[in-house]
Amino acid sequence: MAEVDVAPTFGAELKDGFKPASAWVASGIAWLDDIQNFYRERAVIEKEHSARLNALAKKYFEKKNKKSITLSVGDTPAMTPGSLENASLTIWTTHLTTLESLATEHENYANELVQKVADPMKQYAAKFEELRKRHVEYATKLEAERDSSYADLRKTKTKYDAVCQEVESKRKKTESSFDKAKAQSHYQQQLQDMNNVKNTYLIAISVTNKQKEKYYHEYIPEVLDSLQDLAEFRTIKLNALWSTAASLESTMLKQSNVLVERLGQEVTRNLPHLDSMMYIRHNMAAWQEPTDKMFEPSPVWHDDDLMVTDEVAKIFLRNVLNKSKSQLGELRREVDKKKREIEGVKRVKQRIREGKENKDEVVIVSQIFSMQEELHQVDRKRLTAEVETSTITSAVGDVTLGAKNHNFKSQTFKIPTNCDLCGERIWGLSAKGFDCRDCGYTCHSKCEMKVPAECPGELSKDERKKYKAERQAAAGALLKPPSGPPEHVAELPTLSRSNTMNSLSSGYAASANRSISGSVVSPRSPAEDTPPEPGPRPAPKKGRLVAPPPTAYISELPGSSVPPPAAKVAEQKGKMLYAFEASGGDEVSVPEGREVVILEPDDGSGWVKVRAGYKEGIVPASYLEIFPKAILPQDTGSSLNERPASTYSNSGSSIGTAGPAIKKKGPAVAPRRGAKKLKYVVAMYDYTAQSDAEHSMTEGERFVLIKEDPGDGWAEVEKGGATKSVPASYVRNA
Repeated sequence: MAEVDVAPTFGAELKDGFKPASAWVASGIAWLDDIQNFYRERAVIEKEHSARLNALAKKYFEKKNKKSITLSVGDTPAMTPGSLENASLTIWTTHLTTLESLATEHENYANELVQKVADPMKQYAAKFEELRKRHVEYATKLEAERDSSYADLRKTKTKYDAVCQEVESKRKKTESSFDKAKAQSHYQQQLQDMNNVKNTYLIAISVTNKQKEKYYHEYIPEVLDSLQDLAEFRTIKLNALWSTAASLESTMLKQSNVLVERLGQEVTRNLPHLDSMMYIRHNMAAWQEPTDKMFEPSPVWHDDDLMVTDEVAKIFLRNVLNKSKSQLGELRREVDKKKREIEGVKRVKQRIREGKENKDEVVIVSQIFSMQEELHQVDRKRLTAEVETSTITSAVGDVTLGAKNHNFKSQTFKIPTNCDLCGERIWGLSAKGFDCRDCGYTCHSKCEMKVPAECPGELSKDERKKYKAERQAAAGALLKPPSGPPEHVAELPTLSRSNTMNSLSSGYAASANRSISGSVVSPRSPAEDTPPEPGPRPAPKKGRLVAPPPTAYISELPGSSVPPPAAKVAEQKGKMLYAFEASGGDEVSVPEGREVVILEPDDGSGWVKVRAGYKEGIVPASYLEIFPKAILPQDTGSSLNERPASTYSNSGSSIGTAGPAIKKKGPAVAPRRGAKKLKYVVAMYDYTAQSDAEHSMTEGERFVLIKEDPGDGWAEVEKGGATKSVPASYVRNA
């Protein structure tokens, strides 16, 4: 095999081989436990040997002392020798003293073997294993990020398919809708949204492919190289401890110095990279990089892989490009700064290995790894911004040149405000819209990226009012009916009130009075059949604090009253599971645990009429535990005369209000009887909220649907009394 100048590395040769490499390194670290146990057992043997030598010396010292006089001068000397011994006994005494010294040397060797070899080896094994686990966690994190990128791409694809399906649905509605102008406007808006989602999908493909390339050619190789460095570092420390053990044994056993030195020579021949070389030679295999992600057209909206570059799409692309370019410079500078910091710490580590600095190399290696994690996070953001910039620039050029961007800031609107782009009302309590600090342009969060970069700059109060009126007029013009039928429709069918009033699912009617069974309460005049002119929507009524669904569903009729309940054969009772505070004239406040008499059972509206003491009223059915009844109550005769009719809201937006804090909160409260019944959705995937305005979800969790997806990919749901947003593609109807 030809010699090479630079030793091969894991990252360059093994590519996506982290898991087997980690297992190999873990085996090497676990082997340290066997070695340190060997030295501990050797120390026990040495101590036992020392104790036996001392016992042997003591035994023969005692025997010598008993025979000393006899052996020196005989049993009956003429003069006692005192403390004098003959030469043989002196030599024998020296022999026994030497034996005691050898026992002391063995005792010292055993103690030093534990303190200088076994204990440090145990500590290094624990530190090395901790570092290896951090490598595993980081590699798992990288893999999860890669899989997350793939999953996000699939979700973007799913959203694109859903938008395409919605476009087709909107197109069909233009042929059968009563309000042709509004249906056509919604169709055009949905078509624009589809183009934007498509562009987002194409951008996501580019980002995912680039992230995949970085994962296999930079991120994983860096972790593999760091893992190889840890394995070689383990070998260096193992060699050092072996040398220490050899030196201790050499000091104790002078006569076996040749063998011990030979052991030391053998240790020095164990170069750190030899183990790695052998592992590499036995683990090299053919590897092929996964193919790039490609554009997949929707099965219902056949399209090509070219980005949409019409004027409307360019506005969206310009805004995305401007946001990416504004972040790119700072991200590049931060990436360069962190790379220089890492190189500086690596030079410190090299000086430690060369013996020029006296520091804990394990701490330095841990510091380098932490800095590399921080660099990775920043570099991912930089890469995303670069790919977005290059992808958009290659398609439409640098469309940000000459653009006058708005100075948008997130805004909570406390008064009814319309979007200057689409003309719709901006609903919500927390950061649901944006406001230009220079010219006063207001828009939805979903409309921010569709606003043209035509900010006139800082304006006075009068100028803002003027521009506001012009923008609202332009937005209102989008809702006006076009002159003539759409190009794709040859002739529209004639529609009358009789064939459009049977269903209220379209949501285009201004309002419709219903009874509890769903029948129409009162007919309308012919003037009411005429669709209203587009204009600002009326301010919505504030909802009850305890009921998440908007109280715009409820409308009390003047002069309505609740008749007394009919007589029953036997009273049916129940108990309040939660305290309920009345917020309407026909409701009753009941504390937690109070027993009540059931006057009218739940008829499907979610409310039950009860009597608590001398008070009567309605409470939420979900707040009540109903006891089994012995005799069925008579029909209460609930009808239109008993409860006021409701009005069907023409708005799909929810109106949230901040309620006072309560110690124990009951479940979601249904709308009052006569209102539209609740719809539920179930989470199909797990989701973590990105802000306070969003709900976190777990797969299979159930929510009350407040507002369906209006076209921005989000739906509003209620859980635990809080109304927030969730991704529409993550939920399905229950």
